[in-house]
Amino acid sequence: MTFESPKLKDYPSNSLWQNTWQRFYRNRLALLGLSLLSLIIASIVVGPFFYHVPIDTIDFAQASIPPSWQHPFGTNDLGQDQLARVLFGGRISLTVGITAMVVAIFWGTAIGVIAGLYGGLVDNLLMRLTDLFLSLPQLPLLLLVVYLFRDTVKIVAGPELGIFILVVIVIGGLNWMSLARLVRANVLKLREMEFMSAATALGASPLRLISVHIIPNVFSVIIVAATLAVGNGIVTESTLSFLGLGFPPDMPTWGQMLFQAKDYLTWSPHMAFFPGLAIFVTVLSINYVGDGLRDAFDPKTRR
Repeated sequence: MTFESPKLKDYPSNSLWQNTWQRFYRNRLALLGLSLLSLIIASIVVGPFFYHVPIDTIDFAQASIPPSWQHPFGTNDLGQDQLARVLFGGRISLTVGITAMVVAIFWGTAIGVIAGLYGGLVDNLLMRLTDLFLSLPQLPLLLLVVYLFRDTVKIVAGPELGIFILVVIVIGGLNWMSLARLVRANVLKLREMEFMSAATALGASPLRLISVHIIPNVFSVIIVAATLAVGNGIVTESTLSFLGLGFPPDMPTWGQMLFQAKDYLTWSPHMAFFPGLAIFVTVLSINYVGDGLRDAFDPKTRR
């Protein structure tokens, strides 16, 4: 009797990303969130190319009419089509959320990596700075900064672009602290591992340590934080617009539409229902995706 040695190909070999996707695929809420989010993104990106109703045409004869075949989401107090404005406003709200997320992820990752890698006085100073930002009341500070600087940025960069830059910088600049702490904690663990000691002994520069050894090992933390930061950015922008400190009225973000609808809730509730529903479903789906990614990247969930 002869025995054949087992070959490597006889054993299942799944990559990290394949295993992660398999765990994500088993999470039904995460798949539901991903499906809803994909549908929303496709609607706001492709929808205006098929639904050609202008967003700024004023027709007082059609003011505040309820949903109908001609206007599926009804009209606002100026007779403007709500569906067209929801689709257009979704582009702005999602762009603000994604751009603010990039700002928050950049600062959170940079500060967390530097603090964890160098330690000592650098770590102490950066963590005290993080504690300082965590102790600040975010919403009042956000309102104060936007109120003080919105006229200046409008003069410098224009009313639309200026407000966009200010809102993105402020939202992103006030939401990096949690990620910085998470990244720092992971870097502190990585710094004590053998492969980091070997790379340092071989003369690897700090930039190479960060780009080759640290960032890939904290990438899962960054991905999860990024998904949750997008939802937080959308909610924060909507809050600013609802309080009248966001984009100008001719840029119909979802929060701006809620702000304009607050005086018509009694006889035209549809003016607030559809933009509010868009915010709710978008943020909920993003949170489901974030929770699914967190569980998928967690090695404890492996079977």
